[in-house]
Parts: sequence; structure tokens; C-alpha cells
Amino acid sequence: MKSMVIIPTYNERENIRALVPEILKLGADFHILIVDDNSPDGTGELADELSRNHSQVQVIHREGKAGLGSAYIQGFKYALKQDVDYIFEMDADFSHDPKYIPDFLEKIKDCHLVIGSRYLHGVSVVNWPITRLMLSLFASLYVRAITGLRLSDCTTGFKCFRREVLESIDLDKIRSDGYSFQIEVNYRCWEKGYRIGEVPIIFIDRHAGTSKMSKKIVREAVFMVWRLRLGSLLRRLFGKRR
Repeated sequence: MKSMVIIPTYNERENIRALVPEILKLGADFHILIVDDNSPDGTGELADELSRNHSQVQVIHREGKAGLGSAYIQGFKYALKQDVDYIFEMDADFSHDPKYIPDFLEKIKDCHLVIGSRYLHGVSVVNWPITRLMLSLFASLYVRAITGLRLSDCTTGFKCFRREVLESIDLDKIRSDGYSFQIEVNYRCWEKGYRIGEVPIIFIDRHAGTSKMSKKIVREAVFMVWRLRLGSLLRRLFGKRR
């Protein structure tokens, strides 16, 4: 079974230098797609070098910083054109440790989507300020209350999909970014009846670089959750009338 790990980057040069070899150690069935948003620090150039040295590494260069959600969408579309069975998404900053990838592959035998949860068995987050941790915990509570999603961690960005899951979703209709993107993708999968499993991870805040979190991303998530819920209710209502 072949897997492709999608890694969006913006100023992550030092992180991908260390991360890519760790993923490649998992074996020849693992391929990596780096989606770089024209990083000023030379991440794209290093990604090209890694691609030249390792046939399992591919790179997409984008013209500018267009957002996490669109980077993943472009990565998903690329991966679906390849001969891969599973598609991962993960951060470049080592907050998502590649050592958990085998756990995902074991769990996905019984699921369609597997997420790496920071809150499955209590709180497994290291080096976050209390305000950031509380924001993340509240976000998951908020999403569960409004949407009905039964996940301990609704905003995690460490995931593994069976390819048929992404093939069944209209990726062009997903407009969210950041937290919102992760929530929306989870919801679209759950709404289609796919089984979503969770594996516990220890989340360690980034080794290098700076966080991409912003107030805009938080505001988008707050309102997008209601859009998802209302859209689902309207589809059910008009579906019954037909």
C-alpha cells in the first residue's frame, strides 16, 4: 500500500531539512509532496534539492502565500492523480511526529479517515501557552456542540485519508483555511457517513519558524461552523421534500 504525505510550507527550510529524511525512513512506499508558497527563506529551493536527491519527493511551487486550505486542496488533487492508496496531511514543523504514521496505517484498516488527536486521553500538548491551549480545547467543544461531530480533537492537522474519501468530496467547494479547513473536511467526511478514527499523539510546539495562527483564522472558524450546520439542515429539509 502506497502513501503520500502532503506538507504545506512557508518559511520552513530548517524543518523540512530534518523532517523529510525521517519520513523517508519509513520505507519505499512513502512519497512526500511539499507544497511551497514561495517562501522567502529558500524552502522551495531546498525542496527542489530534496526532490532531485530522492525520487519519492515531489514539489509544487505556488506564486505566493495563498493559505493552508488551498495548499492542501492542491496537494489532494495532485495525490489523487498518483498511484497511492492513502493520503496524509501533516505540518512541516515537527509538531506532528512521523513516528506516529504507522499507528495511522494500522487504525485506517477499520476507518476511512484517521486523525491524530491531542486530546483523546487527556491533554497531550507540550510547549503551548495556556491561552493557545484553551483556544484549541474550546474550539473542539464548540464544533462538537454545533455540528454533532464526535471527535476529541476537531482542529488537528495530522490526518490520513483513504483515497476514495477525497475522491468523493467536491474539493472545489471547500473554501476554508487554517482551523476552518480541518473542521470542514472532517465534517464533509462525517456527513457522507465515513468512519473517522482517532489515534493519540503528543503534540510538541514547533522546533523552528513562527506560527501561522491569526485572529482572522479564528474568526473564520467561528462562523464557518454555523455555515456547515445550516447547510446540512437545509440539504436534509429539501431532500425530504423531494
